[in-house]
Amino acid sequence: MPREIITVQMGQCGNQIGMEFWKQLCAEHGISPEGILEENAVEGIDRKDVFFYQADDEHYIPRAVLLDLEPRVIHSILNSPFAKLYNHENIYMSEHGGGAGNNWGSGYSQGETLSEEVFDIMDREADNSDSLEGFILCHSIAGGTGSGMGSFVLEKLTERLVTTTLLRVTDVVMGDLLLPFFRYPKKLIQTYSVFPNLNESSDVVVQPYNSILTLKRLTLHADCVVVLDNTALNRIAAERLGIPNPTFSQINQLVSTIIAASTTTLRYPGYMNNDMIGLIASLIPTPRLHFLMTGYTPLTSDAQVSSVRKTTVLDVMRRLLQPKNVMVSTPRDKHHNHCYISILNIIQGEVDPTQVHKSLQRIRERKLTQFIPWGPASIQVALSRRPPHIQSAHRVSGLMLANHTGISSLFESTCNQFDKLRKREAFLDQFKKEKMFKDDLSELDESRAVVQQLVDEYVASTKPDYMSWGEKSTS
Repeated sequence: MPREIITVQMGQCGNQIGMEFWKQLCAEHGISPEGILEENAVEGIDRKDVFFYQADDEHYIPRAVLLDLEPRVIHSILNSPFAKLYNHENIYMSEHGGGAGNNWGSGYSQGETLSEEVFDIMDREADNSDSLEGFILCHSIAGGTGSGMGSFVLEKLTERLVTTTLLRVTDVVMGDLLLPFFRYPKKLIQTYSVFPNLNESSDVVVQPYNSILTLKRLTLHADCVVVLDNTALNRIAAERLGIPNPTFSQINQLVSTIIAASTTTLRYPGYMNNDMIGLIASLIPTPRLHFLMTGYTPLTSDAQVSSVRKTTVLDVMRRLLQPKNVMVSTPRDKHHNHCYISILNIIQGEVDPTQVHKSLQRIRERKLTQFIPWGPASIQVALSRRPPHIQSAHRVSGLMLANHTGISSLFESTCNQFDKLRKREAFLDQFKKEKMFKDDLSELDESRAVVQQLVDEYVASTKPDYMSWGEKSTS
């Protein structure tokens, strides 16, 4: 039985990424922009029900919730060829349409105000699922809606997962009974979170505040966070695809390729990794270390199709380990010996399992990877069918999902930018207008402390005594 997943798209960035993701899924499953199954679509080899459901007239509708506090991006979706694909009851735009002004506090406060309407939509979508496995949240951490309102939705989703309400049940013998009722029991929350380009000055001056406040919620309330670093995405577009000044649309297409590839084993299941829990359980050894980086190869733009090279399993797996193909910028740290905690490679295409074993052996012999000293040192591989409705110029392609301690350098850079502003008490006036910050700014400092603990834990995980680190840090 398929385990359904609900995708929640938040803010400008989240909805732009989400739109490209649904375009990609429709293409891979042979579904037209109106949700109609194409005549040449192959039935029976995929699980469309994980991300889609069928209406009474049998056209496919995404299990998607689109939320934004300003209408521009959602209006562009509703005026696109894919407008009829979505369930319009699952689209929410704020009535005043003013947005969150790139302010986390405003996004969070508006999330609180609109909570009932937003969760009515999400509850209805959850009730429409037979065996809901979890939620995927697409958003940015640096703006206002995706970060602020996204943080609020994360917190409330977690509350609905772990807290109970008392349900009154009338019993003939016992009278009225109060029984615990879980709204979304044991559901996973995975996010695809876009991190800002730290190498360029941003128009959003409060970006470091927004990022730190969101990172606290991602640390405490998400089960898995796939980090999409704009710095690395722009570098890859320039160096690998030959696009020196990529547009938002080109970056979003790159991101949608990653999200689609990371869900391939859920939609084209094999013997392993065919549900979300199976996919992420082996990648995340301890609750806090749940931030993953990705790599994808081969990447080709339309202009490069004529220069296709031969791809082998070894070639793909070796390239996935190269820093230039990884979509998070992690500069070399001289003070810490950063290493992999876990790796899962999803290989698509015509693959013989014996090729996988030989490739893993070669990688071990050449010592191309360094793993943590306290856990298993092995690369996991999941083989997946290639979607039959998309013609690929390459015989083999691969996605790497990796848990690497070097990701802490990204959080450290965010903390450094935060500290520069916080020391000068800069750009805090808009935050002080919101209820959470009216009396004091302790939430900013508490969030900074949570992110620092996350950095410290990733650094500690590079050492053999990590398993006793928690005891030392509390004593």
